[in-house]
Amino acid sequence: MSITQQYLLDAHRARSLGRAAPPAPGTHEERLVRRWRDERRFRAVLAGRPVRPRLRAALERWRRRAT
Repeated sequence: MSITQQYLLDAHRARSLGRAAPPAPGTHEERLVRRWRDERRFRAVLAGRPVRPRLRAALERWRRRAT
């Protein structure tokens, strides 16, 4: 069963029981990723490591090597 099918089944079940429908798949992913990133940055500060955007730094190094 796919995520969409499960969501539709849960929404139908909630509607038939008079409850609120569950959030659609992917609704809170952006907030989840942001909270995960903030947590990693916070732990880096506590550990005394520099807080830097690792992906951007890696892409910048790759771009410099390519040119």
